[in-house]
Amino acid sequence: MAVLNSSTQILFSLPVLISFSLLISIASADEERKVYIVYMGDSPSSDYSAQPHHNLLNQVLEGLSSTKSLIHSYRSFNGLAARLTAKEKERIAGTKGVVSVFPSKNLQPSTTRSWDFLSFPESVKRNLPLERDIIVGVIDTGIWPESASFRDEGFGPPPRRWKGACENLKCNNKIIGARYFNSYNDTTHEASPRDYDGHGTHTASTVAGRSVRNVSLYGLAGGMARGAVPSARLAVYKVCWPAGCAGEDLLAAFDHAIADGVDIISISIGSERASDYFEDPIAIGAFHAMKKGILTSASGGNEGRSGRGTVGNVAPWMLVSAASSIDRRIIDTLVSGDRRTIVGASINTFPTQKKSYPFVYFGNGTFPPSNCTQLDKNLVKGKIVLCGSPSDGSGPLLAGAEGAVMLDKRILDSSRTFPLPALLVGYSEGKKLMEYIRKAKNPVANIHKSKTVFDSKAPVVASFSSRGPNMITPNILKPDISAPGVEILAAWSPEASMSIYPNDTRSVMYNIISGTSMACPHVTGAAAFLKSFHPEWSPAAIMSALMTTATPMNPSLHRDAELAYGAGQLNPIKALDPGLVYDASEKDYVQMLCDEGYNASTIRLITGDNSSCSGDSTRSASDLNYPSMALYVKPDEQVRGKFSRTVTNVGDANSTYKAVIKTDPNIIVSLSPTVLSFKRRYGKQQFMVRVSGGPSALNSLASAAITWSDGKHSVRSPISIFTDFTV
Repeated sequence: MAVLNSSTQILFSLPVLISFSLLISIASADEERKVYIVYMGDSPSSDYSAQPHHNLLNQVLEGLSSTKSLIHSYRSFNGLAARLTAKEKERIAGTKGVVSVFPSKNLQPSTTRSWDFLSFPESVKRNLPLERDIIVGVIDTGIWPESASFRDEGFGPPPRRWKGACENLKCNNKIIGARYFNSYNDTTHEASPRDYDGHGTHTASTVAGRSVRNVSLYGLAGGMARGAVPSARLAVYKVCWPAGCAGEDLLAAFDHAIADGVDIISISIGSERASDYFEDPIAIGAFHAMKKGILTSASGGNEGRSGRGTVGNVAPWMLVSAASSIDRRIIDTLVSGDRRTIVGASINTFPTQKKSYPFVYFGNGTFPPSNCTQLDKNLVKGKIVLCGSPSDGSGPLLAGAEGAVMLDKRILDSSRTFPLPALLVGYSEGKKLMEYIRKAKNPVANIHKSKTVFDSKAPVVASFSSRGPNMITPNILKPDISAPGVEILAAWSPEASMSIYPNDTRSVMYNIISGTSMACPHVTGAAAFLKSFHPEWSPAAIMSALMTTATPMNPSLHRDAELAYGAGQLNPIKALDPGLVYDASEKDYVQMLCDEGYNASTIRLITGDNSSCSGDSTRSASDLNYPSMALYVKPDEQVRGKFSRTVTNVGDANSTYKAVIKTDPNIIVSLSPTVLSFKRRYGKQQFMVRVSGGPSALNSLASAAITWSDGKHSVRSPISIFTDFTV
């Protein structure tokens, strides 16, 4: 049981793979009929047959056989694609067991489609004079300055206030600063901010990369790559090397970034678990940045498959992101000799194999087969091998295999790249493949090149995305917000491996990876966009605007609810005009630390001043003026909690907001007052929220939300109430 009461490493795109509630977009040449996708929820039984789908179509079709109507019968989820008239579509939509029926979409080429998915088009109205003065500090693995995403045509000189430097790297008027910190004395690569990993280049271009047309990864996800604020400047701080990311280097990067004059810091780095604020270099550095009016945007972590309580960055003065999907997914298929098509998870850039190859596995005949870390070339060369567990693909590659199929127990909801044709599949598919190999006289298989498909359920928080609750301060909800972090294409270092195998020799300028590391720069970019319109706003005000305007996510797809996605999905344009904000200053965060029981002498270690604690024993961390609300309750205890909040009017001078409460039936939420009236811009109003309810069992989670509305703005604050949880 986990009861709420380190080495730092980079949050790379870890092994994270596909659950396939995916729907393939199919074009139809039939003028009288359109292609529709019929989705019926859960996967069919293990004894897959297309016959039920034929039977369903035969019930609704007029003048056409199901054989000619049916285009695809999916096996990894229960659904089909078929040519239907409008009347037939309505009939099938009313059939029991059908979740949705919708027309196929012709996906337009759009590389970092994540921005379009967030309804943030390239043509969005910008405040260019101020955007050109925004400086984003990226603490990561460095940068590849020659990338087209960082060209500086049309840029003037850096802002006069800039005090940074370029160390052993040629900068330009786009990349105006580049420093490196290497306390490990790692000599694997040159002593410079140049990126040999790819991660830093990817995150920097997602935040502020220039628009670059006609890019793809070997033809996959082709289109335009762009960042949120393409006119903003970049300052790069390299702290991560093959040996790791030293905590002291992180603090040095924060230190220089603050002194250099950055406006926002983006850091896709963290620990596997949260650390005490005073033992966490990122929390400390971010606190000092906040004091100078600099917002720190951080990744939540990639440990979500380990369950709740895994979010790594939790300081309330940081904006912490979870990773969610977009409506474009990348899958791969394997066709076995018995004509079975298996859908799997991989970004396979290799051309579809021209022929089938012998299909083998190794082991004592029991399931699962042996893993593929060490293979005999004499037994594997020229064959496709079925592996009992995931790997980086180096075993089959070095043994001369033509491809690999790897079995994975985990939820398969994102794809990764391997150094040879390969895909990951679930255990149910693996059992079928192993049985085929055992029974067939000459088992063979063929691996196809990956393709993009449409996912109607997006956004869904990825299984790898770390979950709350906040294990340091349970009554502060983390993560704060969700943003695209699954299969994101952005700029890459040509010196870096394009796959998870470090010795992959393929060189690319743009690559597709996943992780909360990819979600973080989306949030950073949105924050920079807001800053270009509201330069006077505090870090807390920017956080509030992004959180209270976030799009609510579907709780039926997230058993961890707010502990998975925070306030919801990022909505940059809506955040420009939030109406009200929950503001906070250094003094408020210090008071929160006091309320958590830290003494004044300890707090001074992080504040660097003579901060002191008041003697008010009735306060708690719940009283921090935070945009979301969280309450930890011990199992079998009554739910009793309160949240005092103050909102600042940043909308119309004369405005009246009325509250709407939505709540779980097991708890009661009351609010006083229920109407807030403002007579001037930047006026402030206070209110109190109280929650109550009966005893909650272990692993309980209840959700509610308060939305203030004046008819124009909707200011939403989620409430999460939870107990201890089992690991």
